[in-house]
Amino acid sequence: MFPELVADRIARKLDLDVDDIGICHACLSFVSFAIAEGSPREIRRWTNRMTSDLWAEGLEQPARMALRRAEEYEALADLDRNGAGSNVAKAIVRRLAVDLHERAQGDLLRMGFRPWPPV
Repeated sequence: MFPELVADRIARKLDLDVDDIGICHACLSFVSFAIAEGSPREIRRWTNRMTSDLWAEGLEQPARMALRRAEEYEALADLDRNGAGSNVAKAIVRRLAVDLHERAQGDLLRMGFRPWPPV
């Protein structure tokens, strides 16, 4: 398995934009809220819970393309072996969750939530 700290370092340098990927911001916000809360247990829990959904929803292709552009071939091999369960995939989700939280600055609409009942 790819080391988590190395995966986090790689994820931070990737050319990925949370607003351009087209994944569910509301789903990603569960990870964002856990990161903002600061509980390692909750961060791990929500990252593990949401990564496979976000990966299947469309994160896999842009993540792989960004890794290829960055020439991170070992990280790509980890994705080939472990898919959404890899430390690389989870690190990418955490990095995007941080980006989302910073951009939204607490605005739930920017984090993908919609008013209920609909307006």
